[in-house]
Amino acid sequence: MNHKIEVEKFHTDSSKKGIKKWVAETEPPVSFFVQISDNILDPENHDLLEIGRQGKDSRRLIIVDKNVYGLYGEKIENYFKTSGINYKIFPVVSSEEKKDLETLLLILGAMEEFKLERSGEPVLAVGGGVLLDVVGIAATLYRRGVPYIRIPTTLLALVDASVGVKTGINHFGRRNRLGSYYGPIGAYLDRSFLRTLARKEISNGCGEILKMAVVKDSRLFELLEKHGARMIDDKFQNGQEPTEVIERSIQGMVEELAPNLWEKDMKRLVNFGHSFSAVVEMRALPELSHGEAVALDVLYSCILSANRGLMKSNDMERVGKTMKLLELPTFHPLFGDINTLEEALADTVRHRDGAQELPIPLSIGRAIFLNDFTKVELKKASDIMKEKFST
Repeated sequence: MNHKIEVEKFHTDSSKKGIKKWVAETEPPVSFFVQISDNILDPENHDLLEIGRQGKDSRRLIIVDKNVYGLYGEKIENYFKTSGINYKIFPVVSSEEKKDLETLLLILGAMEEFKLERSGEPVLAVGGGVLLDVVGIAATLYRRGVPYIRIPTTLLALVDASVGVKTGINHFGRRNRLGSYYGPIGAYLDRSFLRTLARKEISNGCGEILKMAVVKDSRLFELLEKHGARMIDDKFQNGQEPTEVIERSIQGMVEELAPNLWEKDMKRLVNFGHSFSAVVEMRALPELSHGEAVALDVLYSCILSANRGLMKSNDMERVGKTMKLLELPTFHPLFGDINTLEEALADTVRHRDGAQELPIPLSIGRAIFLNDFTKVELKKASDIMKEKFST
């Protein structure tokens, strides 16, 4: 990975008498890939060996979710033994509850003990979105930046955390309150990992897929609506529909993120489902998973829209029915608590530089951004959500 930052503009500002100021204007070059790589741990698949220093003295540090290591540790060991690369595997307990400074420091300690070099030894992060986020922020901090590669092992991570440059840990009782923008070299996507996921984790990943479908891609929504239940049954392994769903999800994320990686423009469709859910999710841990909280936010936002006469009630109800087919919750008591919703929106406004910038669907696949929702509207949507979708 090229970490060099070239100064595009460098000039002296003498606009104020007696004050000399030098101004450097630059942005770091960013390029990373997201690549389908079936059977990534098959010794015949050399994708993981093609980036970084090669030869007899080459080394790799592999940070892996502890549960994933229990399932795939033997295959990981065999892969690197066969390759001849010197390696160390560091299993880590990763969950939203452990997405914290303690886990971050454990990973940084592993990097230091490994005596990780600055650029020739990309760290491999193997796990779900939590692990990928924490390894990302560790890579940001260690030696002011070392390269890393994402290997997502959950559906949620595959369609969400694998794309983009955000890293983070939870702190101050808030989700991802500490973080950075630091992209990987790339991400390798292997759907075979999904075979060993719990059914609830497949459903959880569908929450993030649903998010993009409702505001951006009506075809994607129709695929979930018609085939979602079967795809959960077979864990996205069989037929053309799972392939199309994953590819459309990633394509949509790349299209939305690439022009605005640093979030300079807060009008972001990828924020859909994340306006109220962050506070709810942290309060409801471990009861609610991330994708479930996002899906609840999606439905709540659809209700807000329908109450204004923007989204047709029929479309709103289609979203709720599809969520049930995907085995996602359609109500949680915290979405019935106006104080929690007000607090969540206030925190979102601070994060979005003083504006709500709520992505609001107009129909399946189309959305606008609005900034003027009131407490009365929040309460009305909350009451309808409880009345129509709590059973």
